[in-house]
Amino acid sequence: MSVQSIERALDVLESLAEHGGAAGLSEIAAKTGLPYGTIHRLLRTLLARGYVRQESDRRYALGAGLMRLGGVAEGMVGAWARPYLARMVELSGETANLAVMEGDFVVYVAQVPSPRRLRMFAEVGRRVLPHSTAVGKVLLADRAADDAVTLLERTGMPRRTPNTITEAGAMLAELGRVRALGYAMDLGEEELGVHCLAVPVSDGERVVAAMSVSGPAERIDAVDREELAEGMRGIARAFGAELAPVSGER
Repeated sequence: MSVQSIERALDVLESLAEHGGAAGLSEIAAKTGLPYGTIHRLLRTLLARGYVRQESDRRYALGAGLMRLGGVAEGMVGAWARPYLARMVELSGETANLAVMEGDFVVYVAQVPSPRRLRMFAEVGRRVLPHSTAVGKVLLADRAADDAVTLLERTGMPRRTPNTITEAGAMLAELGRVRALGYAMDLGEEELGVHCLAVPVSDGERVVAAMSVSGPAERIDAVDREELAEGMRGIARAFGAELAPVSGER
């Protein structure tokens, strides 16, 4: 049996995250559908516990109390992911990564390196903007178009290489292709000479992470993308099942 007050508090926190970490009361209400009075009561508790803070412009933002929980949770998820990432390395021969969205950024939380001498590294803990990475595109593709555009407008979509997509309209078209194909590509958009293929990780309710393989462009381009993506999706589904929330009581 669910506890309504807990569900509502989590709705408020998730609405702040979806607004890039900070939002006004009206934005929270529009996102959650909760009455203003209920939101005020929830925010008072979250403020007292340090999970939310109030900015000088009276908007509410995610608080430092979440950093403690988030750091521990990311470490645990990273540990759970490593056997699945190892399977992706066996499948592709390339470095495999797990990434999640934190506010407006994509954060790499786990990696298993390729056994090859020439291999790619994305440092665990590294934060990148989503528009120039395959993992970021996968995570953006799960959002409503309006939410994705709002995020892209906040970040400004800076050009990382000559291949980076820097216009919101072009990115929306790219995200449509990601949804249709079931995977995303980074073709030297974050770093020249490096190509990546990423697939979503769903917990059965929503996309919670992305898994990718990355390597030198010539090696990634030499594989059958559809075949590789299908194998990766199978591994991602197995990992997502481990993350699935348990409904009801035992």
